[in-house]
Amino acid sequence: MNIKSLLLGSVAAMAAVSGAQAADAIVAAEPEPVEYVKVCDAFGKGYFYIPGTETCLKLSGYVRTQLSFKADGYGINGKGDYDAASKATFNVEAKSDTEFGALTGYINVELKDTGDVNLDGAWINVAGFDVGYFYNWWDDGINGDGMSLGSSRTLQNAIRYTYDGGGFTAGAAVEELVTTNASSNDDIGLSGKLGYAVGGVSAWVIASYDFDADEAAFKGKFSADVGPGTFQLAGVYADDPSYYWSTAEWTIAGSYSVKATDKLTITPAVQYFSDYGFTPGHEAWQTSLTAGYQLTEGLRTLASVKYFDEDGPNNDQWTGFLRLQRDF
Repeated sequence: MNIKSLLLGSVAAMAAVSGAQAADAIVAAEPEPVEYVKVCDAFGKGYFYIPGTETCLKLSGYVRTQLSFKADGYGINGKGDYDAASKATFNVEAKSDTEFGALTGYINVELKDTGDVNLDGAWINVAGFDVGYFYNWWDDGINGDGMSLGSSRTLQNAIRYTYDGGGFTAGAAVEELVTTNASSNDDIGLSGKLGYAVGGVSAWVIASYDFDADEAAFKGKFSADVGPGTFQLAGVYADDPSYYWSTAEWTIAGSYSVKATDKLTITPAVQYFSDYGFTPGHEAWQTSLTAGYQLTEGLRTLASVKYFDEDGPNNDQWTGFLRLQRDF
């Protein structure tokens, strides 16, 4: 057999094998069905179904940058007047229908330019109950900026029930109060709230008891739509300092938020303190002016200036900030 015959035979054999393979049907795997994200309108705007489940998810948050002013209030040596800071929040809500009504889980995370990542809330809501880590009722203030109407520590683990009867609401909460008191590691607080709302008018009162301090504190707020804006009045009273209130024996604050245009809101506010620092006869007061402007959808700016004065020499101070915030 010469080389020519060998090559022709090899080509014929390969053609026969190729022909046999070409005769076989080529079976391609069917593509997996694509499951597009579906809008969930059962709980309002912004929700979508988690693929393959009946749970609706909503993502939100903001990105904020702010320039603040406070004479000798910033810096390592306390001699800086200005401070620029940025932060972001990311919020997740998961909702689904159950035999107990809507079941909701909340996760709020705060990220700062210092590198700190803080859990700003994580709780479950179902059948009127909130259980987990969330802000208490004392965190609710009035329109404007800088009015002092509660503790600086309003985020804690708690269990709370709120009854909503339409215009009438009532609630009770048991809260873990984390304090710096070295003699106690088991501080518990008990709070109750009554509220009513009709039309553009609403009012509520809170009574809270700090078992470690053995002291009670009371807070009330009134709000009404008046003319082109909203008038709000709030007050706090306590015999002695507690976790909930430790600023003064009593205080009263008011604000009027005016919708000057579709995009511009201006809010003046004023507050008076009696027995400031729980020192008999010691008084203090403060006033602020806040202006917010909606630049475009999702982007707004806020500017505020505040003046504070208490009894004694050189106890007055100006503070303020300019903020730009992108909401989503």
